[in-house]
Amino acid sequence: MPRRGLILQTRTHWLLLGLALLCSLVLFLYLLECAPQTDGNAPLPGVIGENYGKEYYQALLQEQEEHYQTRATSLKRQIAQLKQELQEMSEKMRSLQERKNVGANGIGYQGNKEQTPSDLLDFLHSQIDKAEVSIGVKLPSEYGVIPFESFTLMKVFQLEMGLTRHPEEKPVRKDKRDELVEVIEAGLEVINNPDEDDEQEDEDSPLGEKMIFNENDFIEGYYRTERDKGTQYELFFKKADLMEYRHVTLFRPFGPLMKVKSEMIDITRSIINIIVPLAERTEAFAQFMQNFRDVCIHQDKRIHLTVVYFGKEGLSKVKSILESVTSESNFHNYTLISLNEEFNRGQGLNVGARAWDKGEVLMFFCDVDIYFSAEFLNSCRLNAEPGKKVFYPVVFSLYNPAIVYANQDVPPPVEQQLVHKKDSGFWRDFGFGMTCQYRSDFLTIGGFDMEVKGWGGEDVHLYRKYLHGDLIVIRTPVPGLFHLWHEKRCADELTPEQYRMCIQSKAMNEASHSHLGMLVFREEIETHLHKQAYRTNSEAVG
Repeated sequence: MPRRGLILQTRTHWLLLGLALLCSLVLFLYLLECAPQTDGNAPLPGVIGENYGKEYYQALLQEQEEHYQTRATSLKRQIAQLKQELQEMSEKMRSLQERKNVGANGIGYQGNKEQTPSDLLDFLHSQIDKAEVSIGVKLPSEYGVIPFESFTLMKVFQLEMGLTRHPEEKPVRKDKRDELVEVIEAGLEVINNPDEDDEQEDEDSPLGEKMIFNENDFIEGYYRTERDKGTQYELFFKKADLMEYRHVTLFRPFGPLMKVKSEMIDITRSIINIIVPLAERTEAFAQFMQNFRDVCIHQDKRIHLTVVYFGKEGLSKVKSILESVTSESNFHNYTLISLNEEFNRGQGLNVGARAWDKGEVLMFFCDVDIYFSAEFLNSCRLNAEPGKKVFYPVVFSLYNPAIVYANQDVPPPVEQQLVHKKDSGFWRDFGFGMTCQYRSDFLTIGGFDMEVKGWGGEDVHLYRKYLHGDLIVIRTPVPGLFHLWHEKRCADELTPEQYRMCIQSKAMNEASHSHLGMLVFREEIETHLHKQAYRTNSEAVG
């Protein structure tokens, strides 16, 4: 039993025992006072040789009666006081129990020792019930989703940048910094002092001591605010020498943080089936497999790769790359599916998902120009749950390195380009192609729309299906997922809507606002520099 429940039971036991002893003592005193007093040395009234009249006995009886009445009044007063004390103690016990119940839902470390009114608690709980915390909410379109923003101990990864904010920043504002520190401390309080209803087991350290988590065990967190309800926080903790994660959900309904749940998540046996649709682009696939080898084979080791290849051209090269990885790393957990038809991303992912015949599995729909880290794969596992949640991470899309690093002779290696800066890339919040979801949820929702042909559109259709359903959609930027820049070609066969989306994506991917401005006004800038140089030379001659 948790420590707080044990303390409350012990207090209740001793309180009832003390009340029983006190009542016994009062009853004993009452019996003593009511019993007739005798003295072996004092003469009894009416002994022979003593003359007592009738008046004497009447006076004696009246005196005794007054004495007993006075004593009875005193005892009644004491009993009334005991009843009052018993009532007060009962109220204190009820207050302690209510505070314990409040502690199961609200964090009590804020220093407010007063009892929260029941109507306020009812309101706070109704805010949690109305918010999208435990069950998904049907939304009309992709614009209705409230995305999460992610954070670590030192940084916040945010979507709404504007022209003055950065995709990755340290929370310099005191209110934001204090808020995140408070949330992490609240999560640690929940884990280190669990309640009876928490879905976690008491664990001991190797030395037999109780395992205590601290802020260094905090891995990552997500938060989002529904402005008419409150702020939701998803926190993940992990000890360096353990495989299990601790997950804590908190909610601030315009008041104290409310604990929603605390659970242990075991991802040690969670296999991810990475499905990659591909047509030609063999050089990009070779680069993808280099990242796959480093992250999935050498680090994670719980991955199956499914490649769905369209067409015949380049197929032998893809086979050669896979066989090379197999011989070098002894990796055999892959499936190559060949489709002799025109490329269709939705069709490829549908085929790849249905080709798996080993029961339930977590799938990551990926493209060949995506670079991911081992930390992202764990985020994928932690944020998808069959029948409950699907994960739609926001990718950080890198700009054209030829423009970003124009002042260098050659762009740096890909690994050195993976930074979150305004001039190096942007959060691709209009893209929904990278997603982690369980196979059963994908099949239940009906998969991709096969009517969508060519580039784009199929991922938005699938995303909308989930929004219209009851599953929770986790939408947040993640630091370990990058879209590498590559030349885009918008085919003439695309529909007007697809062509517009392709051109928009091409423009967004090329360079930052400032770099594009430098390109647009390049002639004006060069003219200005020539004038400045001419003026400087003229002044020097003069």
